[in-house]
Amino acid sequence: MIEIENVHKSFGALEVVKGVTMTVEKGEVVSVIGGSGSGKSTLLMCINGLEPINSGHILVDGTDVHARGTDINRLRRKIGIVFQQWNAFPHLTVLENVMLAPRKVLGKPKAEAEAIAVEKLSHVGLGEKLKVYPSKLSGGQQQRMAIARALAMSPDYMLFDEVTSALDPQLVGEVLDTMRMLSSEGMTMIVVTHEIAFAREVSDRVAFFHKGKIHEIGPPAQVIGNPQQPETATFLKSVL
Repeated sequence: MIEIENVHKSFGALEVVKGVTMTVEKGEVVSVIGGSGSGKSTLLMCINGLEPINSGHILVDGTDVHARGTDINRLRRKIGIVFQQWNAFPHLTVLENVMLAPRKVLGKPKAEAEAIAVEKLSHVGLGEKLKVYPSKLSGGQQQRMAIARALAMSPDYMLFDEVTSALDPQLVGEVLDTMRMLSSEGMTMIVVTHEIAFAREVSDRVAFFHKGKIHEIGPPAQVIGNPQQPETATFLKSVL
C-alpha cells in the first residue's frame, strides 16, 4: 500500500502541501480533486520521489520513499506516473518509445522488450500504431502511449496527473476508458483529475484538496454526492 503521513512540502517560502495524511490500499482507486494550486500534483511528484518533502513520511509497501538509504530508482519501478504532457522521443516510433525503459532500466533483451511493448500498446488500443511516430498520433493516442510506456515497467501502482486536461473534449473519453480498464483489472491508482463524473464512477474514494490540505475524503457518493464541507460543495458547484 501507499502510506502518506503528515507530509509537508514547500517551494521556498510557499508551503504547497500542508500536513497531508492518507493511505491507499492495494487495488484501490483514489481520485484527487480540487482547485488549481491546491497541492494535488505536487503530492504525486512527492510520492514518486520526483520532489523532496520537507517533513513527514511516504511509504510504498513499507519502504520510505524519502529515506536516505532508499534506492529510489528501484522503488520507482513500482510506481508508474503519467503526466499532462506525454513527452515522447519524437525521433523514435511508438514501439521504440515504449521499448526504451524495459531495455535501458530493466535490462531486458531487445526481443523481450519488444514483446512487452507490443503487448502493452495492444492493451491500450494502439496495436496498429507500432511503427508510427508520436507526432502522427492524436492527443488521446499520445496519452494512451504514455500509459502503455508506464505499464511496460510492470508497476504495482499508477499515478495519473490530470492526463486529460490538455486534450480536446472529444479525445478525453478514450483515455478515461483506458483508465477504467486498468481499474477493472485491479490496478492501484491515484488519479488527480477534473473529470468529476469519472471520479464518481470509478473511484473507491475521493479526496478533495483545498489550500494544501485534504478537506474531505470518503466514498464518491459522500464527497461528490453529499459533501460535508462547504469548500467541497463550492468547488463542485463551480465545476459541475
